[in-house]
Amino acid sequence: QVQLVESGGGLVQPGGSLRLSCAASGRSFVIYAWAWYRQAPGNERELVASMALGSTPTTYADSVKGRFTISRNKANNMAYLQMDSLEPEDTAVYYCNVKTHIGVTWGQGTQVTVSS
Repeated sequence: QVQLVESGGGLVQPGGSLRLSCAASGRSFVIYAWAWYRQAPGNERELVASMALGSTPTTYADSVKGRFTISRNKANNMAYLQMDSLEPEDTAVYYCNVKTHIGVTWGQGTQVTVSS
């Protein structure tokens, strides 16, 4: 079984930056892809960014293109979401998601609030 722990959320002013981290742990797993989702109050969960560990390039939601960057550290089984030029519309709970040979695992979520 794989466990995910997220960190890095918080309160930031419009135009600011945050970096979310997601650490995967467990016994003998192979990671196929990472993804970040978010869910704002009253909205459905939406895909923000994804990274398949192969030839498929990273993908981003249109609303975050040019502002957010997904990356990973293979040695530490970690993924990151660098969020720049944050807008109030980015306020949501952000969830990390990893696809392994075992299945799909979700993190517990971390709150990001963009407000002045």
